[in-house]
Amino acid sequence: MATEEKEVAVAESIIVDIQKKITDAFEVFDHECNKTVDVREIGTIIRSLGCCPSEGDLHDMLAEVEEEEPTGFIRLEKFLPMMTRILMERRYRPIPEDILLRAFEVLDQNKCGHLTKEELVKYMTEEGEPFTQEEMEEMLSAAVDPETNTVRYKDYISMMVVDEN
Repeated sequence: MATEEKEVAVAESIIVDIQKKITDAFEVFDHECNKTVDVREIGTIIRSLGCCPSEGDLHDMLAEVEEEEPTGFIRLEKFLPMMTRILMERRYRPIPEDILLRAFEVLDQNKCGHLTKEELVKYMTEEGEPFTQEEMEEMLSAAVDPETNTVRYKDYISMMVVDEN
């Protein structure tokens, strides 16, 4: 087998593996077993595949895969090529641990290794792309130490980091 043929075979194998991961993730939410999922589940599916798009990026992806007349459902046949392309291009990768740590350290003006719940709420709802109330409650339930009412951000970062393998 020529080198070029081997490279093509390897590339095809990688694509098949990626498409299997996408299909497996999609099928978890395909409750009717008809190769469709509720449009509201797409963000969860995309994040389960290791991608971290912004809400704006997610809306753009939905616009790409929704039907001309939105039905509230996304079909696998439209989702699979888009998601394969995104994973092949390694788009929407999670932020590395060291950058997350530096971001928290900038917010931690007292350099004490934690933020108060109130500080975190303020930063996450008033700066950048604000969190919704639901997103904030979900984050706080995972991040805040109930005994001290603080976020020990080094511990929280280790929970947030996505394993790339």
